[in-house]
Amino acid sequence: MSEPDARVIQLVMSLRGQGVSDRHVLAAIERTPRELFVPERFIDHAYENRPLPIDCGQTISQPLIVGLMTQLLKLDDRCKVLEIGTGSGYQAAILARLARRVYTIERYRTLAKEAEERFEMLRLTNITQRIGDGTKGWPEQAPFDRIIVTAGAPVRPDTLLEQLKPGGIAVIPVDNDKGTQTLVRYTRAEDDALQEEALMDVRFVPLVKGETKAL
Repeated sequence: MSEPDARVIQLVMSLRGQGVSDRHVLAAIERTPRELFVPERFIDHAYENRPLPIDCGQTISQPLIVGLMTQLLKLDDRCKVLEIGTGSGYQAAILARLARRVYTIERYRTLAKEAEERFEMLRLTNITQRIGDGTKGWPEQAPFDRIIVTAGAPVRPDTLLEQLKPGGIAVIPVDNDKGTQTLVRYTRAEDDALQEEALMDVRFVPLVKGETKAL
């Protein structure tokens, strides 16, 4: 979209009012057409601040959550980012406008193929995809400056956190005792110590361990 329409402007203003203050994050959201990432039957709802269903029983996250999680990563154009859970590709597209390179893993072939087509349409050439078990991360490309997980981990995912370099940041929803998840920001200090900061309750689809689904 060359010029943002009223729905985009309203969404960005709403996100700003709810705590997404990073102007670079807001600009990335403004430049990324969310209607491209939702099923056709939900096009009219694309700029509402709520999650929407996509294929394979998954969802595209609420724009507020996308904005807040992206902001928490403190990205710059030198960052190498690992994303677990490509889904529709919307979060990866936002990341790609802010980071040097994004590596994203999706369990479902259908979603990965659709996301790849969207990345090509938007000419986002700094995204590399893999179909596989996201709980294992991407050891061949580790370490990463930033890690973001867009599914709820049952426990702290140490396998992923081991792939975070000193000075790096990870933002991950982790199951709590309320039936939801707590969004946790992990920061690896230069001495390799891992610091945890519990931020807010969120609700994501589960992070599933195991072999790649054929869907």
